[in-house]
Amino acid sequence: MKRLGIMLSAILLLTSTAQAADLGWNSGASPVYSPTPASGWSGFYAGVNAGYGWGTLTRQPVGGGAQTQNNTSGGQFGAQAGYNMDMGGFVLGGEADLQWANIGHTEDLPGVGSFKAGIDFYGTLRGRAGMSFGQVMPFVTAGIAAGRGSASLTNPGGVTTSQSATHMGWTVGAGLEAQATENISIKAEYLYVDLGTQSYNGLPAGVGNIDATQRFSVVRAGLNYKF
Repeated sequence: MKRLGIMLSAILLLTSTAQAADLGWNSGASPVYSPTPASGWSGFYAGVNAGYGWGTLTRQPVGGGAQTQNNTSGGQFGAQAGYNMDMGGFVLGGEADLQWANIGHTEDLPGVGSFKAGIDFYGTLRGRAGMSFGQVMPFVTAGIAAGRGSASLTNPGGVTTSQSATHMGWTVGAGLEAQATENISIKAEYLYVDLGTQSYNGLPAGVGNIDATQRFSVVRAGLNYKF
């Protein structure tokens, strides 16, 4: 009985080995499994994204004085384009994006009117570095940022005076991108954006000439198409 069990085990083992050989599992060319990803990350891509931003607006009179800091928040959406180089698991690339934004602060100033300041749109030019795990790639990113800010005051009579300025700064962040098909990928990303300080001159009394500093965080989701 013991010998019969050993013989049956040997037959099952030989049968399994033969089936594995027929499937090519031992040859490295299996149609079921391959250590090579179905699609690499190299190439140009472009896509769209949308998200939410929050941060701080710091303002003070031009030339110095007391600072006022307020929270900012709002939505944003835009488009991005870039290029990746897949070096066998380590991915290097660059990406540029342009975002419409409504990240700002509104405040009622008693006897003066409604003051509003924020970022209307911004863009970044960043390097990216990631590690690919098949169709999934976590990455870090950093670069320069620029945006247009605005500040306005609407007096009790409904008259609005508005000024705008171009901010320059930097950004850093991280994210995760995953390939849905050979050409389409989805991503989730966090960015911290520091657009520095710019002067807004010519606003009415009660606000006056101010230096405004814009810093904010963004979380966003995106869709890319690789060409």
